Amino acid sequence: MEMWNNPSCSKCATARASLDEARVPYRLRAYLAEPPSAAELTEVLRRLEARAWDICRTGEPAAAALGMAEWPRDDDTEPRWIEAMVAHPELIQRPILLLDDGGALVGRTPEALDEAVRRSER
Repeated sequence: MEMWNNPSCSKCATARASLDEARVPYRLRAYLAEPPSAAELTEVLRRLEARAWDICRTGEPAAAALGMAEWPRDDDTEPRWIEAMVAHPELIQRPILLLDDGGALVGRTPEALDEAVRRSER
């Protein structure tokens, strides 16, 4: 699996520790240094079965500066959300786990991490 990782994020540290403890192999992607393209982020959203605003950290200063809290959340504006997150990758929720089975999870809860471990054992 691939994990979109921010080394200074406590949720990412918890995810790494959980995967290490379960001996699940993973690759880290420093998504702040290596931001996804719009196409990659769109594919991740498909894998997550989520919309862009579902994984956007709207409390971040960049989101406030862009006024994202007021942006519509509809099909027509989703590309705008994606472009903002590509331009400001700190807006992307973390950690995102891209599973080898083709799915994806946001690994912020113990339940999501348990699910990632379970699905990696298939």
